[in-house]
Amino acid sequence: MSDCIFCKIRDGHIPARLVHRDDHCLAIEDINPQAPTHLLVIPLEHIPTMNDVTVEHREMVGHLHLTAAKLARQRGLADSGYRLVLNTRRDAGQTVFHIHLHLLGGRPMEWPPG
Repeated sequence: MSDCIFCKIRDGHIPARLVHRDDHCLAIEDINPQAPTHLLVIPLEHIPTMNDVTVEHREMVGHLHLTAAKLARQRGLADSGYRLVLNTRRDAGQTVFHIHLHLLGGRPMEWPPG
């Protein structure tokens, strides 16, 4: 997608604070952090929303979660806790239409979240 900011970051056309990259995903620091740790874990494949995920994407979706857990451990959040959020469509707060996990931690989280 030529107009997708995450695809542009993936392709190196827009700079970002990259904290992880592998064959399936990348992770960056959020530019508007909502917690002391706020990372975005983004698949390299452009998939607009969770509504577009198919059974063929199951390993990639699992990989996103495993990567987020690894990053949480690296950031010292595994014992205290962290939140993973994946927003779908506008009413849920999705503003970039390329699926991504928000990894939030470093402060107590409230419930309900919003």
